[in-house]
Amino acid sequence: MGARELSDASIVARCRTGDVGAWNELVERFARYVYAICVRGYRLAPEDAEDVFQDVFAKTYSELHRLRDDDAIRPWIGQLTRRACIDRFRRGGPPVADGEVDDVSDPVDALADLERALDVHDALRTLGEPCGDILDRFFARDESYRTIGEALELPAGTIASRISRCLEKLRAAMEDSPVPDRRVNG
Repeated sequence: MGARELSDASIVARCRTGDVGAWNELVERFARYVYAICVRGYRLAPEDAEDVFQDVFAKTYSELHRLRDDDAIRPWIGQLTRRACIDRFRRGGPPVADGEVDDVSDPVDALADLERALDVHDALRTLGEPCGDILDRFFARDESYRTIGEALELPAGTIASRISRCLEKLRAAMEDSPVPDRRVNG
């Protein structure tokens, strides 16, 4: 089983034993999540987001023993990130120029969007191939039917019908899966 196939809880359990490879996988797995909360949720400048990123993973490393449920690593890291972003603002974080205040969305809304995206991503992983690849190419990479068809050596019309069938599978997978408990422990 490859590192990408390991559950979050398995990686956390391995981190607790001092497994450096598991720690690297944990950081890799959650790096985009932490950065997205910083940049999309709290609108931090890239250099401030990098500082928060470093703080979050340093705290994750030093405080991992406080996590009561290994399956709760994602919401726990999310909470650490939100707290670090708020601390950044309190310490005189990035100034907001006049006129920009109205443009800043509520971080709760941005985080809700991020959580929905993560739910879709998790459901996509359960679909397997070819659905996961086709939907990723179409929605995440913004590839056309023709481009996907050329890459997979299939007619564009076949790609269109597969996208439709795969979306139905994705919808069913999301309806069948329980809503993740995103409450934070510790």
